[in-house]
Amino acid sequence: MPYRHWLALAVLAACLVGCGVRHVSATHRDLTGSFRSGGMNRTYTMHLPPGDPVGLVLSLHGGGGTGNGQRGLTEFDAVADANNLLVVYPDGYDKSWADGRGASPADRRHVDDVGFLAGLAAKLQNDYNIAPGHVFATGMSNGGFMSNKLACDRADIFAAIAPVAGTLGVGVACNPSRPVSVWEAHGTADPLVPYNGGAVHGRGGLSHSISVGSMVDRWRSANGCQSGPASQVLPNVGDGTVVRRYDSVECTSSTEVVLYQIDNGGHTWPGGKQYLPKAIIGPTTRALDGSEAIAQFFLAHARD
Repeated sequence: MPYRHWLALAVLAACLVGCGVRHVSATHRDLTGSFRSGGMNRTYTMHLPPGDPVGLVLSLHGGGGTGNGQRGLTEFDAVADANNLLVVYPDGYDKSWADGRGASPADRRHVDDVGFLAGLAAKLQNDYNIAPGHVFATGMSNGGFMSNKLACDRADIFAAIAPVAGTLGVGVACNPSRPVSVWEAHGTADPLVPYNGGAVHGRGGLSHSISVGSMVDRWRSANGCQSGPASQVLPNVGDGTVVRRYDSVECTSSTEVVLYQIDNGGHTWPGGKQYLPKAIIGPTTRALDGSEAIAQFFLAHARD
C-alpha cells in the first residue's frame, strides 16, 4: 500500500476512536441535543459557560471524528468558561461534513450542512439570547474546510471563523455577502492537508485543496485589506516548530485576517493533544495555544 494511503488510514483510524478524545466530566452545564434538518435528526454536544453567554462558537470535528472528540482535542470548554462563550460541538453526517470537495460521505449524500449549522446557530441564538454578530465557527481538518464554507455562504451569520488544518476545496465558490474576520493555523509539514495545496487523501476518498496562501489571499481580497500583512515570530519553546504570525488589519468593517504558519507543524491542533505519533501526523506546536487565541480573536471581532 502506498505510504500516503497508509497515512490517511492511520489518521482516519485515530479519528474513529475519538480524534483526540479525553475524559471530560459531565456537569449540569454539559448538554446533548438534536436538531431536525434536511429530514434528519442531527445531534450535538453543548457546553454552557457559568455566566450569561456573550457569544456562540460552533466547533467542528475532523473527518472520522465526533463532536465530543473535537471537545476533547481542543479543550475549548475551559476557554469558553473563562470568556462566557457558549460552545457547541455538532456531529457530522457519518462523521463527516459536506464542505464542497465532493469526497466525504456527507458530500456524496448531498447533505446540506450549511443549512444545518446555520439553523442550529439560529436556534441557540434564540434559546440563549445571543446577539446577532456574536456567532463564530472553528474546526479541525474537514471541520476547518467546513468553517470556511460557512463564512463563504453565510457571512450574514458568522462574524469570524478559525479554520485549523483546513482550507477550501479546489473549485469551491467563495463569494461572501459581507466581510468576515479569519484566523487560520496550518502546519507546513501537514502530511494530510498539504500547506501548498494538492491531493487530500481523507475520509471518503481523494479530494483537492487550495493552498493556505491562496485561501488567505481570497479572504484578504474579500475583506478589502489594503496593505500587506505584518509579520512576527512567536517565542521559540524548543519543540521543533516555529510559529510565524501574519496579520492583515487594514480591512473593511474592522475585519482582520490572521495566519499562523507553523513551520514543521503537522496535522494537529496548536496546543492540543498529540493524538498520533509525530512520525505519522507531524508535531503539535506548544508555541501557540490555539483555543485561547481563537477565543480572543472571536471576542475581538464580534459585530455590533
